[in-house]
Amino acid sequence: MTLVAFDFDGTLSDSEMTVLLGERRSVADEMAEITERAMNDEIGYAESLRERAALLEGLDEAEAAAAYDEVELRPGAAALIRELNDAGATTAILTGGFERGVEAALEREGVAVDHIVSNRLPIASGSLTGEVEGPLIEGTKDDALADLASARGVDLDETVAVGDGANDLPMLEVAGLAVGFDPKPAVEPACDEVVTSMGELRGLLADEGALN
Repeated sequence: MTLVAFDFDGTLSDSEMTVLLGERRSVADEMAEITERAMNDEIGYAESLRERAALLEGLDEAEAAAAYDEVELRPGAAALIRELNDAGATTAILTGGFERGVEAALEREGVAVDHIVSNRLPIASGSLTGEVEGPLIEGTKDDALADLASARGVDLDETVAVGDGANDLPMLEVAGLAVGFDPKPAVEPACDEVVTSMGELRGLLADEGALN
């Protein structure tokens, strides 16, 4: 059995959740700048996530829901997830992004994964609090991948990790196969393989036996 763990923003999706949220609070440019610095490993991920969440303080719950509804999977991503599921692979999304956006994108395509490990933006009195909570703020994706592998009875050597940014480095470094999806320059050296489309990724996973 193979466990395939995907990053979400920048990998399964070319949407950037925090930017979509930021557009509804008129802070999208600030969001994008912080995100880029974090993905290039110029600032710590936890620091960057808290900075971005703070910019969203006061965003109405309905506006946040509308932003999540704009999150979309890349072309071919839903089909690849379905094929992996049908082949008996365990599929997971490990993302510092937000659960509601991931779920909205998957539901729109009528596809599901076995596990989602993600963060949340708390709401109080009908609006975002400016805080963030969840397992992937200080926690890292290597631990999340190891926990999932252990729960499924899969050796880490049998896992595949797919990501693009600096916060994906921990899982890329421990996975049996580390795949960079159009990775940032600071991330590419940690990748065993690099792809730039879902079609390329499907071909690679087929070659590696994950779709058999």
